[in-house]
Amino acid sequence: MIDWFTHPLAVAALVFALRIMDVSLGTMRTIMVIRGHTVVAMGLGFVEVTIWVFAVTPVVMGVRDHPFLALAFAGGFATGNAAGILLERKLALGTVVVRLISRRAGAELTQLVADLASGTAVFEGNGLDGPRTLLYASCPRKRLNPRLRKVRANEPDLFYVVERFSQTGAVPLPAPTGWRAIFKKK
Repeated sequence: MIDWFTHPLAVAALVFALRIMDVSLGTMRTIMVIRGHTVVAMGLGFVEVTIWVFAVTPVVMGVRDHPFLALAFAGGFATGNAAGILLERKLALGTVVVRLISRRAGAELTQLVADLASGTAVFEGNGLDGPRTLLYASCPRKRLNPRLRKVRANEPDLFYVVERFSQTGAVPLPAPTGWRAIFKKK
């Protein structure tokens, strides 16, 4: 009978799964750090490193007898990167800015975009073959695709560019800490 708690293949599968979890959490932690969510980043970092310790311990202790544990560790890391990216896309956190360029001038498209997004700005411009209307709009990233489908149904030749991350309002930079603070004092 196989003891699944100590069988090397079961340990390798557990290490693989733990690495997927900790690397995915690392991706989310990095995003939270970039966005300035300190407390969330701290919590995710704590859980991430705790999982990492449980994943690395059996590898370090058993890699001499079972070299495939290192492969499970590395495979979990690689898969965790992909899982973290998919998780981030699924959560679709934050706000995006959409730049729309239309051949149609007019209030109809402007009103449609304004109804779908907040912070819409309209500019009149000229292209090589005629006038253009440029619209800048911000919306929650989670609602971007349905809103773009609705606008494109009304304007099939619409050209748009999505900026993945934006922030509304002015946010001051954090004060330097640690050794960097010595050089910043006036």
